Amino acid sequence: MPESTDRRVALPENLADVLSPRWLSEALGTRFPGIEVTAVTPGPVVSRVSTNARFHIECAGGVPSGLSPHLCAKGYFGEVNRPASAAGIPETSFYRDLAGRAGVRTLRSVFADVDAQTGRNILITEDVVTDGAIFLDGLSQFTPDQAAASLEQLATLHASTWADPALADVGWLRNRMELYLRLRGLTEIAANFACWIGAGVPDEARDAERLVSCYRTLADEVTGASPWTVIHGDPHIGNLYLDGRGRPAFMDWQLVQRGPWYLDVGYHIASVLSVADRRSHERDLLAHYLDRLRAAGIEAPAWDEAWNLLGRGVLHGFYLWGVTVKVDPPITASLLERLGTAAADHDVFAAVAG
Repeated sequence: MPESTDRRVALPENLADVLSPRWLSEALGTRFPGIEVTAVTPGPVVSRVSTNARFHIECAGGVPSGLSPHLCAKGYFGEVNRPASAAGIPETSFYRDLAGRAGVRTLRSVFADVDAQTGRNILITEDVVTDGAIFLDGLSQFTPDQAAASLEQLATLHASTWADPALADVGWLRNRMELYLRLRGLTEIAANFACWIGAGVPDEARDAERLVSCYRTLADEVTGASPWTVIHGDPHIGNLYLDGRGRPAFMDWQLVQRGPWYLDVGYHIASVLSVADRRSHERDLLAHYLDRLRAAGIEAPAWDEAWNLLGRGVLHGFYLWGVTVKVDPPITASLLERLGTAAADHDVFAAVAG
């Protein structure tokens, strides 16, 4: 069964209160009883849809064993951010209830909670930058060996939650592909395809109407699909970091949900590798993922079935980047080229449309 926070604390509406010694003592006390934060030194703050604030704490008697003094708070603060706070509920719930048992390499949470009445949510993790972590983006180089290691992490997540009845009715894990179709669609994709951002998408895949139509078919197909697992939902290269030992780890779990394994795997392989590396290594990487599932005791699909399904994951990622409008354009262009080329190589429109 998922874990939950036994002791609730009131969740502040603004960042200043989050970074107060009083509130941090109360929040961190849910995992480190008796902690008394005496001083907080704010660090860099990045505020887009959500706000990420790095900070350093000092404690009476020293920082407790097992807790880093270097932390990062994530939430939706202020009038501009607050309307988007619902987007953080799945991620914060994941860290609160599931990350520990799932075993996937990710940020270490020291506080995570959601106010069920207001939807307000706050996540505090250890600041991995101080340990030498490197955050990646769509312009970062990523090797096939690194892709094999990151696929091992997805296999760990999937195997640990594979058709788990305890997770079958958890609300924050509901599949949300239909929601993505309602939020954005044809207008955004057509605009990206019509300018230099979509120039790297092959002609046979640069069809906004067909992309929307096929994604709608895929969303319907995935509803009630079995077996399902818990998927990251958005496992592109920009949601990865290399930890202090150089190992790939996943972050940004806003799109975590129930879904079939291939939505993660096809999207991941096509987004993290250059087109040339993906074409040369995707079969071996898929086989490696399936082997890791079997090693974890999961009855993995047969090779032919898995290969035929892989393109549906590519389609998932291609749609999500097709509707992207608030990311640095060169990154969007890079991801659209990678995913659009993979969509053409796998002939995903024909495969999904039947």
